[in-house]
Amino acid sequence: MLLCSHYCRFSVVAYLQQIWWFEVDGTVKFPFPPDIYSLSFRIHLGRFSRRLGRRVSSFEHTHGWDIKPVRFEFSTSDGQQASSECFLDDSQQDEDYKVGEFIVGESDSETEVRFSMKQIDCTHSKGGLCVDSVSIVPIELKGRKGRGVLK
Repeated sequence: MLLCSHYCRFSVVAYLQQIWWFEVDGTVKFPFPPDIYSLSFRIHLGRFSRRLGRRVSSFEHTHGWDIKPVRFEFSTSDGQQASSECFLDDSQQDEDYKVGEFIVGESDSETEVRFSMKQIDCTHSKGGLCVDSVSIVPIELKGRKGRGVLK
């Protein structure tokens, strides 16, 4: 199901109402300037809408994310890697789930970053999830999020 949202990084996002197997992965190859970068997934649990100019959350279809953990991973073309696991719950409606950090050195021309988010235990269904975005941000800019530097 596609949703139009004022609360996501993009104007239209996919909303997963009910699934058994969940896997998102991607790759980016980019000439990152030398720095230390943080990779995170922006996740929304529940369905958001506006009512009378206010944000309203509905958790009608949100279920199954608290039974088994979700696994976040990334690896880089020079062998750096990180992973983390956590349970998702609707008390964390909008959340940036940090996977880890990686370093780009002076001599790196292009760095390839492979990332994924998985919950592939098929013993239960899951639902009510929106993956807003994946961000790769220099760690010194991560703290400036509310000051107009990043959306």
